[in-house]
Amino acid sequence: MKTIDGCKSTRLRMGKLSLGAAILVGLAGCGSDTNTDTNIDAIDPQQPVEDWVMVWSDEFDGASIDSSKWTHEVDCNGGGNQEQQCYTDSAENSFVADGMLNIVAKTAPEGSAKPYTSARLNTKEHMDWKYGRFEMRAKLPSGQGSWPAFWMLPTDEVYGGWPRSGEIDIIESVNLKAGTTEGGSEAHVYGTLHYGKVWPDNSSSGQPYLLPDEINPADDFHTYAIEWQEEEIRWYVDDYLYATQRSSELRYNAEGEAIGLSHRGWFSENFNIVTGELETQWSSAPYDEKFHLILNFAVGGNWPSSVNDTGIDAEVFADGQTFAIDYVRVYECASNPDTGKGCETVRPGYDSLDDALVEGKAPNPPLPTPPTATANLTVFTDAENPSWPMWDCCGGSTPTVETDDADHGATAEFTIGAQPTVMGFITRESSGGDNSPYNASGIKDDGVISFDMKVTSAPADGTATWRFKVESAGGQDAGGTAVELALTDSNEGIAPVTGQWQTYTFSLQTLFDAGLDLSAIDVLMIFPDWGKGEGAVYRLDNVMIGTADGGASSPELTIFENNYNPDWPMWDCCGGSTPTEESDDAEHGITAEFSIGEAPTVMGFITRSANGGSDTPFNGSSILAGGVVAFDVKLMTAPSDASATWRFKVESSGGPDNGGTAVELDLASGSAGMAPTVGEWRSYSFTLQSLFDAGLDVSAIDVLMIFPDWGKGNGAVYRVDNVKIYDPNGTSNPAPSSELKLYQDTTATDWVLWDCCGGSTPTQETDDEDHGSTAEFSIGSTPTVMGIITRSANGGGDAPFDASALLSTGVIKFDMKVVTAPSDGSATWRLKLESAGGPDNGGTAVEVGLADSNEGVSPVTGTWQTYTFTLQSLFDAGLDISAIDVVMIFPDWGKGEGAVYRIDNAVIGAP
Repeated sequence: MKTIDGCKSTRLRMGKLSLGAAILVGLAGCGSDTNTDTNIDAIDPQQPVEDWVMVWSDEFDGASIDSSKWTHEVDCNGGGNQEQQCYTDSAENSFVADGMLNIVAKTAPEGSAKPYTSARLNTKEHMDWKYGRFEMRAKLPSGQGSWPAFWMLPTDEVYGGWPRSGEIDIIESVNLKAGTTEGGSEAHVYGTLHYGKVWPDNSSSGQPYLLPDEINPADDFHTYAIEWQEEEIRWYVDDYLYATQRSSELRYNAEGEAIGLSHRGWFSENFNIVTGELETQWSSAPYDEKFHLILNFAVGGNWPSSVNDTGIDAEVFADGQTFAIDYVRVYECASNPDTGKGCETVRPGYDSLDDALVEGKAPNPPLPTPPTATANLTVFTDAENPSWPMWDCCGGSTPTVETDDADHGATAEFTIGAQPTVMGFITRESSGGDNSPYNASGIKDDGVISFDMKVTSAPADGTATWRFKVESAGGQDAGGTAVELALTDSNEGIAPVTGQWQTYTFSLQTLFDAGLDLSAIDVLMIFPDWGKGEGAVYRLDNVMIGTADGGASSPELTIFENNYNPDWPMWDCCGGSTPTEESDDAEHGITAEFSIGEAPTVMGFITRSANGGSDTPFNGSSILAGGVVAFDVKLMTAPSDASATWRFKVESSGGPDNGGTAVELDLASGSAGMAPTVGEWRSYSFTLQSLFDAGLDVSAIDVLMIFPDWGKGNGAVYRVDNVKIYDPNGTSNPAPSSELKLYQDTTATDWVLWDCCGGSTPTQETDDEDHGSTAEFSIGSTPTVMGIITRSANGGGDAPFDASALLSTGVIKFDMKVVTAPSDGSATWRLKLESAGGPDNGGTAVEVGLADSNEGVSPVTGTWQTYTFTLQSLFDAGLDISAIDVVMIFPDWGKGEGAVYRIDNAVIGAP
């Protein structure tokens, strides 16, 4: 949260809005220090190289302002920012003297339209440029309310009104030498771009800079410049490159369809001249047209008046405050004037997001519409698929079809000799296939590649690791993609055992995240390490790309829902009782009731034939990443022994006594976060991934047990309902994906309450009759943000929510009650969402004030209030809504101490 992007607020303006304002306000909220840690003395910045040729300049050596180069703008409109000056062409506000252009802001005569006068000059009617180096040497004015700028606007608004056609702020500053919230003296300068949608939905991005050694730009002259070339703009102070911005770069699949951003930079929204439709462009636009220069000195306005000492210090301007410009120069890159490339003045780190490269605000492109149905691809099952023949890349052998046991029949056998090689199946015509690549784009979320494997003879080199590799669109040598993983990275997580058939499953999501283009898969390889495979003989069968049920749905098992599943009867292990079906409330109907007597026992559901089941274990391998075991529990009578802890236990393949596995957990560690309560239904869920990580083989689950501690359950009577193993985001369960109840009496499955950085544990607290159980957050002296999260690293179940289908109409909505306000009354309450791991992991984040909600109100202590934000507005602000994994509600970073607040009815869904 201490990064600028993570804390800044957004300020809007017409005609000229500075992101610097937003950054500076954000800095005050975060307590961040934006000073560069770079030792400039250790770097030798190049001077502009020989190919920079000066094509225009004004050295201000004459007796007056050169009217063949500059035009005065005369108006009192405040620049669209509520600035408090009138711009004049009076010599009192702008004049040349001693080789300098002086722009002077001063107090206006009594009765004037605005309290101050100043000047604004431009080159629009005289000269404009596309690409080059634009440089000014100047001493900046100081004082609360001062706002000098050297900037550029498009001469012809080819892409539409501001900011669709762009704006380039070469250098701005506000309130230099005024007090800061940290007790220092303001010294930042800013470089910013403005672009995107029409105001007020405009976007901007930029970066502040502090000169080294606490130098203030108002104390002396410094050189400020940009180098602008096709698709890139760089900002300099005294030839030190401190910021770089670029056009966005799209990521494409093999079909030439955009599937994401490899770099998030600027973007353009304009009307297609052919169709007339408004379109988003991820290209060099709008910074591929001619721009002209502007010099101005504003007084006050939305930005300077709201930061530092706030307002305008009238004494600063009583005798005039001067923006002194030594020269303005424009260079052209002679190497390639058409693109401006070839004259870059750069240093190490200028193109790194950790250093100078600035991330822009471009939205993600819409994902291609997937096919309505994707049939599974059988690569090998009992026979070779002629479109996908068996293949030895480099060893010269011919794989064969060999008969194995009764379960597998005909299998594909591969043998590795002395020649290093990789082996598998291929559809490329050059290797015997018929060029039938498989498009798995439509099943990314729930699809898998799976196969059965048996090592007949292990490699002679015992250190060899077995590997799985997939290539797409011809592989990397042909401009495609490839991903290679160890077999132990599969869902099953096991290495091959000689003489045993084993199943391996890899989710398409995992392969996609690793960089595979799923739209044209054309090679599957299974092999030991290159050069270490000699002597290996192995067989493959049931090689498939697709989903369970041929792409129709994810596998799921309903064990009890209004009645019992005859394949999975209710079960008392050892107490001799017979669980019964009992009618409960209207919501639950018929439920399973268990009663524990004096004999120690465990209870639940079982499919083993020895216990009355039908021997139909559930294979959850293909839904490992997103699957859950879910059920509801209501305690009718508590155990006599109050110290009894409630447990959840799962067994697989007959349990440990029969060579299988088992995992036992505290029931309170499930999604409900607490033990069962007498007279109340509670919903519990456990992710298959968490059970797998604890040691459960999820491929043959055959017992589920819910019970109090062994030997402590006497007297307990409890009911269980809605027992299910499934993938909440699977295609067979569309309802969960249409709405996510983040918190409604309890957290959503796989989501947990979260304190980022303060060390507290959010709790569930009962409020009024309307709200019941609520999520309560308390902030202490340590700065933090708080909310609800699904990332496993923070205790969640890694179940991000895909809200793509809700984009046009959906909202995020929640109720909030501030119990105790922050001690700092200036704290602004905020909502922040992150997706796909957030910006630190290549994902996205958007932060807005609660007052920016549809309701437009700030929290009132002691009152429940509802807040609604449209998904479209969050998407437009840059959020990838296809993988939302954190929702945060909090007061400004560092200003929240003392705050106690409650959240309820938090939902992402339809309005």
